[in-house]
Amino acid sequence: MEGSGRVADVIAQVAGLPVSEITISRIQQTLSLFSQEMFETLSESRIVEWTKKIQDIVRKRQLLTIFREGKDGQEDMDVAILQALLKASRSHDYFGHENWDHQLKLAVAWNRVDIARSEIFSDERQWKPSELHPVMMAALISNKPEFVKLFLENGVRLKELVTWDTLLYLYQHLDPSCLFHSKLQKVLAEEPERPACGPTAPRVQMHHVAQVLRELLGDFTQPLYPRPRTGDRPRLLLPVPNIKLNMQGVSLRSLYKRSSGHVGFTMDPVRDLLIWAIIQNRRELAEIIWAQSQDCIVAALACSKILKELSKEEEDTDSLEEMLALADEYEHRAVGVFTECYRKDEERAQKLLTRVSEAWGKTTCLQLALEAKDMKFVSHGGIQAFLTKVWWGQLCVDNGLWRVILCMLAFPLLYTNLISFRERKLQARRGLLRVRAFFNAPVVIFHLNVLSYFVFLCLFAYVLMVDFRPTPSWCEYLIYVWLFSLVCEELRQLFYDPDEFGLTKVAFLYFSDFWNKLDIGAILLFIAGLTCRLIPGLLYSGRVILSLDFIMFCLRLMHIFTISKTLGPKIIIVKRMMKDVFFFLFLLAVWVVSFGVAKQAILIHNESRVDWIFRGVVYQSYLTIFGQMPAYIDAIPVGVNFSLEQCSPNGTDPYKPKCPESDAVRHEPAFPEWLTVTLLCLYLLFTNILLLNLLIAMFNYTFQQVQEHTDQIWKFQRHDLIEEYHSRPPAPPPFILLSHLHLVIKRVVLKIPAKRHKQLKSKLEKNEESALLSWETYLKDNYLQNQQCQHKQRPERQIQDIGNRVNTVVDLLERESLKRSGSMEQRLASLEAQVAQTSRALHWIMTALRDSGFGSEEGVPTLAPQKASEGQDHELDSRQKADAVGDTHHVNARHLLYPDSHVTRFPVPNEKVPWDTEFLIYDPPFYTDDRKDKGLVDPVGNALEALAGISYNAVDGPIDRRSFHGLYAVQEALPLNPMGRTGLRGRGSLGWFGPNHTLQPVITRWRRNQDGAICRKSIKKMLEVLVVKHPLSESWALPGGSREPGEMLPRKLKRVLRREFWSSFQNLLVQGTEVYKGYVDDPRNTDNAWIETVAISIHFPDQSDMDLKRLNSHLHTCDPGMSVQWQVVDKRIPLYANHKTILQKVAALFGAFY
Repeated sequence: MEGSGRVADVIAQVAGLPVSEITISRIQQTLSLFSQEMFETLSESRIVEWTKKIQDIVRKRQLLTIFREGKDGQEDMDVAILQALLKASRSHDYFGHENWDHQLKLAVAWNRVDIARSEIFSDERQWKPSELHPVMMAALISNKPEFVKLFLENGVRLKELVTWDTLLYLYQHLDPSCLFHSKLQKVLAEEPERPACGPTAPRVQMHHVAQVLRELLGDFTQPLYPRPRTGDRPRLLLPVPNIKLNMQGVSLRSLYKRSSGHVGFTMDPVRDLLIWAIIQNRRELAEIIWAQSQDCIVAALACSKILKELSKEEEDTDSLEEMLALADEYEHRAVGVFTECYRKDEERAQKLLTRVSEAWGKTTCLQLALEAKDMKFVSHGGIQAFLTKVWWGQLCVDNGLWRVILCMLAFPLLYTNLISFRERKLQARRGLLRVRAFFNAPVVIFHLNVLSYFVFLCLFAYVLMVDFRPTPSWCEYLIYVWLFSLVCEELRQLFYDPDEFGLTKVAFLYFSDFWNKLDIGAILLFIAGLTCRLIPGLLYSGRVILSLDFIMFCLRLMHIFTISKTLGPKIIIVKRMMKDVFFFLFLLAVWVVSFGVAKQAILIHNESRVDWIFRGVVYQSYLTIFGQMPAYIDAIPVGVNFSLEQCSPNGTDPYKPKCPESDAVRHEPAFPEWLTVTLLCLYLLFTNILLLNLLIAMFNYTFQQVQEHTDQIWKFQRHDLIEEYHSRPPAPPPFILLSHLHLVIKRVVLKIPAKRHKQLKSKLEKNEESALLSWETYLKDNYLQNQQCQHKQRPERQIQDIGNRVNTVVDLLERESLKRSGSMEQRLASLEAQVAQTSRALHWIMTALRDSGFGSEEGVPTLAPQKASEGQDHELDSRQKADAVGDTHHVNARHLLYPDSHVTRFPVPNEKVPWDTEFLIYDPPFYTDDRKDKGLVDPVGNALEALAGISYNAVDGPIDRRSFHGLYAVQEALPLNPMGRTGLRGRGSLGWFGPNHTLQPVITRWRRNQDGAICRKSIKKMLEVLVVKHPLSESWALPGGSREPGEMLPRKLKRVLRREFWSSFQNLLVQGTEVYKGYVDDPRNTDNAWIETVAISIHFPDQSDMDLKRLNSHLHTCDPGMSVQWQVVDKRIPLYANHKTILQKVAALFGAFY
């Protein structure tokens, strides 16, 4: 980072220079400029060392990133660091996808999807879906939805990603702050203890998750993950390969193993991931996963239900509001998709409502919407049309209600065309099928029950007012039978369980309905009244109780009228206002009791009769609100006298109130009239004016609030009435007893279970269901596209897009101006360099012509001296040469750390490499490896006696010590490396002083596809090369190296070829093409020992070549840890650097891709 000080500024200053220009003097100058204190403490050797290190750093420009804040259009620091990491990762040699995988992990860790999209997911690399599974899991766990979306766009399929073990891992590592996590812990705490498990805490299993989910979705659903039996495992849809990513200390390799054993049930990965995201309230992630679902309407309604249930227990207000907002959003999505389906095909859309979804606990869309109280969804026109269709049964919905009532009263009219049916066969026939279809329609059953109920109420009222005798009449007995039929019907509703919820759940659902509670209360009160009525001494009490019971039966009429579009919404408003009245009465009771107690205590002394206390405290205070003024408050204007006819002095008369406090002598009131009048005025002020107006305001607010949603609420509650009469027997009370008798015979005697009518819940065939879900998915995609278009057309979005474009244009203009200024400087410098070069060329031409006798000294134009310019031109020219040619000196041979040892070289900067350059402080260490094969190597040490017998620049016995580069110098009985200093004396790990000759056979063939055609890349053909790898090495190498004295084949090649093929391979070497011969820049080279090689290309152009087949058949490795294989020729193949140079020459020889 430029500007951070010390060596970082030095590197930033010289990073743009060629390595040849990074000299010791320049480093001294730069260090003194940027770090004066550090420069003063450095010795000459340390400066040389720093020069060498900085040269090595700058030499690897592909790894170097200079961050200049506010310059060159660079962005934030985190982006610069990530780009540097990606650059370093991309510069490494790779084998397979490991390097790209590493880059992607970096981008995910830094959450930079823009960089991943532009630099990683490019045409340069084609990702397999299985390669993205580990990073996809990391993105899911760390909640990075943009990456999840990117991976899905690049081929990842959730059905391949999610397995039983991965899902279990996700739930076992939920965020502890998540509400679902605390609910899971409660379930685990309730688990029975298992002694065999030991002291460890029980781990979360999927049946625990299913238990919590069933609490959230409702008991009407089946468990999503049943408790597995021994050996049970779910069916995995597709195999997933092993992965090596470690995440949060847990290896994901085990999560992707194919499960074996007994198959329990089939997983739905999209559903499972959607639930996992929803319970953590991850909005964007859940949105992306929901877009992948097939059963999308049910999924949206289930998400709405889960979020609403979780919000009831959420204590954090912000999280609660987010959950409710997200629940409304998913309800809106369900409405949107269903609208698309309904517009396309009404019949298929209505099938979606009643289709049993196996993935969501064998429930239906309609059932989930009702349980979640999604009123917007239920009030949708398509759903209301379906309910109307159910309401009318097999009748046409366009039949007038007067026709239905007329046919109810005179059913022979059914044989006419007065009533029309939906089915043609019913419309054509005139038999009993029409009568049965008519009377089984819920609309007919409802009106028959309404008519029956009115008759019951009229008969009940007649008995109470006219015919209530000590001995019951036949009308009263008819009422008893009628009521018994009502009791039987209520019992049928209580035990009606078509979905097999169980008695407890059915009873809970039954008593959760207010109207059912009212029915039970009315029946129990009737039984109590009937009991008293049958006891002669309690006849009157029985009539009173039955009279009160009549009121309850009349209130039941409100439920009947909820089906009316006119009265239904008004009844809903009345129910809401009743809640307001309850809270108002609480406030009113405070004033009534406070005023009543104070008035009673001031006026009356020691009243002991409870009934008169209640009258004085509550009853009179309440009546005062409506204008009835209490007596004795103000005696003078009212003219009250205290005669015994009006009151009882001692309170002994049960029919008269006790007289107030008075003066017996003057016959005047003894209580302070001013106080009672003041209290009365304040009481009327607060109750009549304040509280009553408050009640009116509350009613007005409730009316306005409910009026907006009254239609939705009415449509939502309409379903309950339709479902009730859809499952109700057709006969009205008291004739319904015959239907009950028929049901008892079917259920008890014949053991026939109850079944829900197919109109409300139907299970489709697999083919039909698959086609229906595909159709739904297609329309869901249309809905999402429409939503995106609408979102883009919103003014806010357009303004935001315009703002982003303006910012982008401004950034581009700023960068363009910087580039232009920099480009102008470069052009001027290049122009100066060209002018200076032209000047030097002209001067050389003039000199050559003059030396050849052309022209004379007279009239020769003189060139103006341009010292600064020439110096700059020479600098630019040398930089261009260095950039074009590269380092002219060996580089690998000067690495500070010698391979496979703890020896450190003496630092040798570029300018000090040649032997003819003075380097006074050069003092390299001496190192010679003590090899095991001592008979085949030169002596260890630098003693002259041991080295005196070596003949350099000649064939020394079996060892050829001649160099391909001619004669080399010998100093103090040691040869000098012809390429210059290396920073280390001795022979290192090499076998001989002087040149160590090696042979590198480059065995290649064309890369072919499955059809046998040659593969191409960038138009050029692609090669494959035979490479080997040692157990302790990270890089691959050509199958060559040093040879035994007198042998033709290298040792390494013999280790991978069978002996019987050696002679044949020698013939191939003779026929091969020499591609290189000379010095090798190897890290093992020293000042006195170096490697020289001959590279021979052996190419097999035809895949059917017999020599190639024999070669492949004779390949083997004698060492178990050694590997040999054919590898695609590419510049980033993980090969030794000097071998890459040879391979590049071979590729150029055949015009192949590199």
